[in-house]
Amino acid sequence: MRTVLRTISFLAILIAVVGGLVWSFWPQPVLVELETIAAGPLQVTVDEDGKTRIKERYIVSSPVAGQLSRITLDPGDKVEAGSTLLATMMPNVPDLLDPRTQLQAEAKVHSAESALARAEPLVERAKNELSLAESQIERARKLAQTHAISSERLDELETQARSRAHDYRSALFMRDVAQFELDLAKAALWRPSPDDSAATQPAPLAIRSPINGEVLRVFQESARSLAGGTPLLEIGDPSNLEVEVDVLSNDGVRIRPGTPAYLEQWGGDFPLKAVVRLVEPAAFTKISALGVEEQRVNVILDINEPVERRRALGDAFRVEARIVIWKSDNVLQVPTGALFRHGDDWAVFVIDNGRARLRSVQIGQRNSLAAEIRGGLRKGDQVIMHPSDQVNDGVTVRQRRLAEK
Repeated sequence: MRTVLRTISFLAILIAVVGGLVWSFWPQPVLVELETIAAGPLQVTVDEDGKTRIKERYIVSSPVAGQLSRITLDPGDKVEAGSTLLATMMPNVPDLLDPRTQLQAEAKVHSAESALARAEPLVERAKNELSLAESQIERARKLAQTHAISSERLDELETQARSRAHDYRSALFMRDVAQFELDLAKAALWRPSPDDSAATQPAPLAIRSPINGEVLRVFQESARSLAGGTPLLEIGDPSNLEVEVDVLSNDGVRIRPGTPAYLEQWGGDFPLKAVVRLVEPAAFTKISALGVEEQRVNVILDINEPVERRRALGDAFRVEARIVIWKSDNVLQVPTGALFRHGDDWAVFVIDNGRARLRSVQIGQRNSLAAEIRGGLRKGDQVIMHPSDQVNDGVTVRQRRLAEK
């Protein structure tokens, strides 16, 4: 009896040892992270750094040679067109009989008069185009309430109306500058006649602001003698901003005027809406941080936000621009973390009855997070995210739980 019991005990121990060895060497399922294929919105953007700049800036220069009085304005001071005194100069007495100087001054007056004459019809045309765009957008908003037009068409008309408003402001700016140039040219035309006394001196020349805005830079602060044409101050309207973004030229060909964009990392807690106004026709060469020569092109964006929402944003501020070059509200997509190259094709690992199966897929548009699926996957399929070297075709897998991450 004791022999039988010892034999049974020995067999039990042997079975336990063999079972433990088999269990320890038995292939265990690979822990993986899974993602379910679904449809949703997807947009593709060109992401680059950019900087703001004032659309219309003006450098005020000395119209004549003379003695400049000290400029008391500082950067950030407000200026009003026609009323704010920017600088005062005491012009030098020109030569009495200098036909060349006289002809040059008269030519400047004629040039300024021509510039003003060209600016007037541009203002009128911009005003008419703005009026037409405003009437179109008013009708479109009424139609949109009854779903008679698409939201995309309404967005296009709103973008067009904003663009016309910017054009009108630019035309007014150019007209004001042309008038200012004409006034300075007429002031520079002053000459004493031979009948004047030798002691006659020209009156002090007051240089007033041609536009509403702020002082951006002061080039000449101290009193000194200056030659004609010396820059004195730079002024502009900081609320009238645009954004300059340089992108790779092969990205630039996919960007069109009217393309929506977003400005991030500008200092606020929310992104700013913007729209592409211009893709400059000429590219330039730029050396990247890695020392590689790149052909890049400037893209100019208009900010479509009220000034109150971006008041802290100034000239030459850095922003991160995301320019939308493609978007869809409902597209089947796969996370880019599940994609990898298999030969010349893109592929993923799909879960089939607890096993990983290699499957080639066809993708379309993509961004850094997801890619459009054009073939190879269906809605509801589960794919493995970031597959490791342990994941192969046919291997048993198990989804990693939150506690196991």
